[in-house]
Amino acid sequence: QVQPVESGGGLVQAGGSLRLSCQASGRTFSGYAMGWFRQAPGKEREFVATISWGGGNTYYADSVKGRFTVSRDSSKITVYLQMNSLKPEDTAVYYCAADRYGSGSRKEEDYDYWGQGTQVTVSS
Repeated sequence: QVQPVESGGGLVQAGGSLRLSCQASGRTFSGYAMGWFRQAPGKEREFVATISWGGGNTYYADSVKGRFTVSRDSSKITVYLQMNSLKPEDTAVYYCAADRYGSGSRKEEDYDYWGQGTQVTVSS
């Protein structure tokens, strides 16, 4: 069992950048595909990006494609979400999730472990 812990959220102006990190508390993410999701006020949680265990496959929501990049370090301890050209509509709580047997999924129900989330606020 792993416990994802997110960090790196904050307040940024539109057009700015942030990098979110997700670390595994107590062990590594070795063998896990990882996903990023977000939930804006009054909205359902939605898929943002996912990366396979080996890092060779990545998928993005259309709304972030070309602006966000998901990556993971070779030690399999940390997963990153680099967010560029941020927009006010990117404001949300961002969650990191671990999928023990998958290769990367857009579906929440495929993920086994979730972090507590980190707030990202983009001002106009």
